[in-house]
Order: sequence, then C-alpha cells, then structure tokens
Amino acid sequence: MAVKIRLRRLGYKKHPVYRVVVADSKSPRDGSVIAQIGTYDPNQEPAVVNVNAEEAKKWLSNGAQPTETVARLFKQAGIEK
Repeated sequence: MAVKIRLRRLGYKKHPVYRVVVADSKSPRDGSVIAQIGTYDPNQEPAVVNVNAEEAKKWLSNGAQPTETVARLFKQAGIEK
C-alpha cells in the first residue's frame, strides 16, 4: 500500500480550504483518509498553514510520500524528512 500526504478540499465554491491528510494513494481526493495532520487556508493573506510537525515527521519516516504542494508547505513550515 502506497501512502501519500496530500490535500483534501473543503470549503465552498471558489473559496477552498484544505486539510493536510495521510491517505492511500489509490483513494479519491476527498475519500477515506488514514490521518489528518493539519490545515491550509490559501484565502488569507498570507496563507495560513497549521501542521502537526511531530505527526508529519512520523509519517515521512514511515515512508509516506508528500505531493509537490504538500512538500512546499512542509518546507515553509520547516518540516524536513
């Protein structure tokens, strides 16, 4: 089972808010998840990113692969592998 750290879309039309989640790579974008580890709100200035760093590091060390966007958010938050 390949595990990804990716964004799950919430919010209403043209006003997205995202949750940073750990999910099976084959599940749909808004499908079932293994764990929720943070939030991302791109609508505020500057964008607000809240990530549980300990959980993120745990999943990264267990082999979960972040998507490009999540990797960029982790870099901004100071979370490295």
